[in-house]
Amino acid sequence: MPSTDALHNGILDLVLSAGPVAKTVLLILLGFSIISWALIVEKWWQFRRVKRQTLAFLKIYREGRRGTAVHAAVKKYRESPLAQLYAAAYQEVAGLEESLDDVDDVGGVGVEVAQRAMRRAAGHEVSRLERYLPFLATTASAAPFIGLFGTVWGIMAAFQGIGQQGSASLAVVAPGISEALIATAFGLGAAIPAVIGYNYFVNRVKHWSAEMDGFALDVLNLLARPTASAKVTRSVKDGL
Repeated sequence: MPSTDALHNGILDLVLSAGPVAKTVLLILLGFSIISWALIVEKWWQFRRVKRQTLAFLKIYREGRRGTAVHAAVKKYRESPLAQLYAAAYQEVAGLEESLDDVDDVGGVGVEVAQRAMRRAAGHEVSRLERYLPFLATTASAAPFIGLFGTVWGIMAAFQGIGQQGSASLAVVAPGISEALIATAFGLGAAIPAVIGYNYFVNRVKHWSAEMDGFALDVLNLLARPTASAKVTRSVKDGL
């Protein structure tokens, strides 16, 4: 049984002895793999920050419902989607007093304005969380086919070698077939982490999208709760 060092040296020799087309395919797949791993690490840290900052924001939001205090804390939690939803609703509703002559209209209009503002903010946050995920999806779907192209090209070259040598012995066929299959291995090596990372992060995006929907309903219920115009105005200022 060959040792691990001998196996690695054999693979390296196959890569170095590959033809121009095969080397190009391998370089493309290597580039896809490096970028995919970099994006996977970056997205993992991003979702880690999102979770940490959201938990901190929710603690402030639930402990003290004064709108000014919570809104001031939003600036520290820019990675939290829920904090951004709150900021969007607060900024829109807080300006109603200046734009409406009758404060009795603040309650009903405030709910509608806050709902539209949070819907826009939620779309922006989902887009931010989904950033770079299409590249992982592209890598997961394209890398195996790129590797297959390299494999097919290598097998064609191997058959040409058989024709030139006039022999189909294992010693003649094995190097060309091995060189061809390296491309398939590189393709799978790039695609498998990409598809796992893509599926994981898509599920995280769905999770935070559901969290934003629930938080938006909570804020809208809080806005719609007061019936007197004075209470509505106080809710806008001090406890959105």
